Order: sequence, then C-alpha cells, then structure tokens
Amino acid sequence: MYLGIDLGTSEVKVLLLADDGQAVGHARAPLTVSRPAPRWAEQDPLDWWRGTLEALAALRVAHPLEYGAVRAIGLSGQMHGPVLLGRDDRVLRPAVLWNDMRSAAECALLAQRLGTSPLGGSVPMPGFSAPILMWIAAHEPAVFKALECVVLPKDYLRLQLTGERATDPSDAAGTLWLDVARRTWSDLLLEASGMSHNQVPPVLDGNAPAGFLRPSVAAELGLTPGIVVATGGGDNAASAVGVGAAERGDAFLSLGTSGVLSVIDDRFDPCPSTATHAFCHAIPARWLRVSVLLSAASCLRWVCKLTSTVEATLLQEVAALDARALEAAPIFLPYLSGERTPHNDAYAEGVFFGLTHQTDRARLAYAVLEGVAFGAADGLLALRESGVDMPESLSLIGGGARSPLWAQLVTDVLRLPVSVHLGGEAAAALGAARLGWLATGAPPAGVLTKPRVLASCEPDDARFAVLDERLQRYRALYHHVRPLFAPDRTRPA
Repeated sequence: MYLGIDLGTSEVKVLLLADDGQAVGHARAPLTVSRPAPRWAEQDPLDWWRGTLEALAALRVAHPLEYGAVRAIGLSGQMHGPVLLGRDDRVLRPAVLWNDMRSAAECALLAQRLGTSPLGGSVPMPGFSAPILMWIAAHEPAVFKALECVVLPKDYLRLQLTGERATDPSDAAGTLWLDVARRTWSDLLLEASGMSHNQVPPVLDGNAPAGFLRPSVAAELGLTPGIVVATGGGDNAASAVGVGAAERGDAFLSLGTSGVLSVIDDRFDPCPSTATHAFCHAIPARWLRVSVLLSAASCLRWVCKLTSTVEATLLQEVAALDARALEAAPIFLPYLSGERTPHNDAYAEGVFFGLTHQTDRARLAYAVLEGVAFGAADGLLALRESGVDMPESLSLIGGGARSPLWAQLVTDVLRLPVSVHLGGEAAAALGAARLGWLATGAPPAGVLTKPRVLASCEPDDARFAVLDERLQRYRALYHHVRPLFAPDRTRPA
C-alpha cells in the first residue's frame, strides 16, 4: 500500500493506494481559515498536523490491514503559503495563505525590481510567497529577523514525519524564488524580496525520496518506521499525477476551493503578461501552464451558508430550474478573494447583478455555478493568448467534479468535452500516493496511468448561444464595476 496525504485549504484528505493502482480507502479532516482582517487568510500549521493525525486515525480504523501495509508516503498541498520556521523548527506565526490579498503593495514593488524577468514564470501576485515575506519584513520585523527557513505547507507535514527540510519544483515554483526553467533557486529572485539561499530548503524531484518516517512518529501513527516519504508536489501538480496528465497537451480543470485550469507542457514557455503561470510539474522535464480563479467551489459553500442550506439540496433545486429561469438568473462575479487570471486584481470583489423579486436561492446558486464556469472560460482564453495549444478535452477534478450539473455547465461554457474520472474528487491525494509509489523505484509507465472515466460530457451547441450572451455580460460587468473596487475602502486599518 501507498499513502497519499493532501493538505488542502478546507480539509486534509488521506488515501490508501494498492499496488494494482486501485484506491482502497480514504478519510478526511476539516480545516478552518482565520480571517483576522479584511482580505486576509491564515492557518496555523499546527492545525494542519492535527488534521493529518485525525484523518490518518480514521483511515487506520476503517482499513487496519491495508493501513498496516503502507510502504511509502507521498504528499500534496496547497501552494504558496509560507511556513516561517525559527530555531529548532519552531513555527514563528500562522501561515499567510494563497488567497490572502494583503501584499498588493509589495507585489508592485517586486514587479518594479524584477522588470520583465521571466525567471519565476509569473508576475508578482498577492498570495505568492515572495511578496508575503516582504510584507512580513515590513510589518513584523521581529518575526522576519527570527526567520531561519521557509517551507511550504506540504513540506511542513514532511518535516513532522521525517525531520527533514525539502521541497519540490512544482511547489517551489509558486514562491517566485525559483528559476522555473532550471528548477533551482534563483539568487536574483531571492535577493529581490530580501531572502537568501540559506533560508530555503533543498529542491528535490517530486517523485524522489526526501526522508524516512521517524520511529517516534511511526509509533504514533501505527506505521512501519523508516518507510520512504516522497518529496511530493503542489496540489495542482499532484492532481496532474493523479489523473495521469504527464504529456504535452493533457489538460484538467480543478474545481476545489480555487479553480485551476492546467495544461501540460514539455518546455518552459511563460507569458506572465496574461496573468497566467508557468509552474514546474512534480515529475521531471514537464511544466504546467496554469490559469487561476481564486474562488470556485468555495463560492458554492459560501452561497450554501448564505441561504442556510446544504449543497445537495441546493443543487437539486438548481437542476429543477427551467430554461427561462436560467436565462433570468443574476450574473455573478466570483471574486470573493480577489482574482488572478485574467485580471490580477487584488481588490476585485464578488458581485450579484440582476436581482429581482423572482430571484430565489436556486437562481443564486445557478449564478454561482455559472460564474465559476465563466471564470474558467476567461482562464482558457488567457492561456490561448499566452500561446498554449488549446486542449481537445479536459478532465474535471476536485469537489466540483461530484456534480454532473456543474460538469455539463463547464462543458457547455468552454465548448470542450469534459471527463470525470474515478477518484477525481480526490485527485491530489491519489497523485500524492502515486508519488510515494514512484519514490520506491516503481517504473513511471506503470504508475502514471489515467483512471477509469466515470462520465463524459459533450458540449450542447444549442445551450452555448444563451451562455455566450451571458458570458459577454459577465465580462462587461467586471469592467463597469472595477473602478468601484476601491483599495482604500478594503485595506485593513
């Protein structure tokens, strides 16, 4: 058995993978996000470890024999959020997350220092590690002075498991400190944000061994001491491993807390001006071309909370709406945490436009699903403008993959066939387990396979005409209201 641990924003997922390639069990533990000021988002790394222990305990109870047969561990995790370590690996402060917008001013300063350098594969955006550290240096100088090393979220879990500091190129690419083409730390990028080489960990391939399970931790977890722990990958790269996206042109859309559209490339070919990213894959000699919608399935959770209902009920109500009701639904801008692609707008906000007395919670929910799909369409257009060859089809993964209605809506908006794979809602955890498997020396051809397709959606051309008209209104709405997203109004005191 191979164990995958995926540290998300809303939960920790763990998964057991057998050596015939089948997932035999999974468990999860919820996480919460702290928002101590407007546009801020933080989590305590100690809560990540507690959540991991909780999920693993549940997995051990549910599958004791399989759990005891684990021979390797792989890791996946939310990207960017730097864990600041001081002496003796003590956590100095809560981790500032990928959807935290406080560092917009630092991004502008960093962009000025770097000019048009393509080294990092992206333009500076709030939520990336580099501008976050610049904000900490400016606003919490005592913390910055005590800093000995920065690790990324999944790497903090590996530190607990093995006592070793390390990261992989896919996660490191989200820091703006990595020379993404060469997959090594860049002195130029580090120095631009006031960092140095001795404050970042070694970079190892995601499928390489990065340490071994400590005896004391093995005893606590009920696992064999000394089993290999792979370097792992950032969540999108690990998801790519999970769905077998390893060759140029393979593409997938993740509808998790954020929405991420990724296309695999076999070369580093960034186009930062389009607000897209060029990240390393977790496996060697591959890269991901990426567009990012900062709020996706989190928008659905938000509207459930707003209307005091549960997701299953709300989706049933949306499915019951007729075509006339759908055409009269509000337009929704899903910018609950600002936005990256294509606007790179830290101050963008969510908007419902077109509310009437007939607007009920089902219409609100439909507008949310549609708005996220429209955000993905903006991302696809940005990737096309950045020179990416357009994919012929997409795999849909993440929590949003559980909804056939949402899958068909994405298909109709993007006009691309969409497939949902077995285990696609936990693709990152599956990819983590596969990276652990590869770290034992398993041949990639036998591991990086595409899971069985559970459902396929084909575009409905008749529906596209209506959706395209609403998409154009969606795009016009952002440009009309953008001047009202006043930085001074939303900036914390």
